[in-house]
Amino acid sequence: MDLLDRLRALDSCAVSDALDTLGLAGATTGLRPLWPVPGVVAGFVRTVRAGPRPSEGPADHIATAAIEAAHADDVLVIANAGRTDVSCWGGILAVAAEGRGLRGVVIDGACRDIAESEELAFPVFGRAVVPVSARGRIVQLAMDEPIDVAGIRVRPGDLVLADRNGVVFVPHDRSGDVIGLAERIVEREAAMVAAVRAGRPVTDVMHDSRFPSIESEESER
Repeated sequence: MDLLDRLRALDSCAVSDALDTLGLAGATTGLRPLWPVPGVVAGFVRTVRAGPRPSEGPADHIATAAIEAAHADDVLVIANAGRTDVSCWGGILAVAAEGRGLRGVVIDGACRDIAESEELAFPVFGRAVVPVSARGRIVQLAMDEPIDVAGIRVRPGDLVLADRNGVVFVPHDRSGDVIGLAERIVEREAAMVAAVRAGRPVTDVMHDSRFPSIESEESER
């Protein structure tokens, strides 16, 4: 399997643990599915930065150009400084994104029209659902450039995984290391579960020595 297929076989907890072990930032807090999204959403990051209109001149509608430029394995990631008082995603955008085959959208902010996204089965992750329109309040400031999402620096082409536990970003240049370690963590935890079910004391099974460290990972390579 390629890296993206392998990532889709994981969950955000395993990837977060791998990022921690490798000393990498990537796990976010405060971002969650805004309708009961089943399973895992994973893909390549395509970035959008939103914010207050800098002048009275014309401005791009948030995310429209990014949707038109996106590929089927992309996940749109919109940075709106965590604002929950205004939407930066809605039903028409969801229809367009679903039609382009995008995997989903992650918003550091709020969306609206969530029922329409759910009816389309289009995954939306973010901080809140509000009825307040972006019109006259915020615009698209940039796309396809590095952005900050929930305190994490995210770059176009990075990998993202989102599920019921939250959202994690994987730096593109470390994706092989992170995914490989996450796979080993899943295997290790499966063995720990089997040990508990077999009657082994959980105090022994979950001892700190049973979890990976940077040193142990380097010795295994």
